[in-house]
Amino acid sequence: MNILIYCGARLGNDPLLQTTVERVGQAIVDRRWNLVYGGGGVGLMGIVARTVLQGGGHVTGIIPTFLNTAEVALNTCTVLHEVESMHERKQQMIAIADIIVALPGGYGTLDELFEALTWRQLGLHACPIGLLNVDGFYDSILALRDEFQRRSFIDDNVASMLTISDSIDTLFDALRDEHMSNGGPLPTQLERG
Repeated sequence: MNILIYCGARLGNDPLLQTTVERVGQAIVDRRWNLVYGGGGVGLMGIVARTVLQGGGHVTGIIPTFLNTAEVALNTCTVLHEVESMHERKQQMIAIADIIVALPGGYGTLDELFEALTWRQLGLHACPIGLLNVDGFYDSILALRDEFQRRSFIDDNVASMLTISDSIDTLFDALRDEHMSNGGPLPTQLERG
């Protein structure tokens, strides 16, 4: 199972988030899943990737050329693909993913999350998408989703495309079950890298 993780390229100022990201990496190792992520060695994304690697897991990083520098890239990834653009990066990550999870992060994390949700709504992929709501980090986003729904910009079907939990195991189990109930890997309209 390939799990695509979106999260911050910064550490943030809350040690709880860093500890949680380490626990996410360990949960990926324990389940013998493969990590797919943006290829960076910095911030929370670096923590999750290094945790998986230290646990003997497989890590696929996909990084655009302009970020593939000694300061940013995690060159110890099992596989590190270099691509031309941010768009190609996001497209290739989703193309090889079975499930998608957003952890705490900033604008980049939200960009990836909302693009994945939009692409799923449009039928470009069928990956289950989850949001790990650590210590209420994403409460405002959930309120915004509810407002979109209340004002009829999204319906119940679209709103339910996002699985939310504050528990790693609960979230991972729900996404795995959704993936399996769909019959496993489904065709994607996105190019496989």
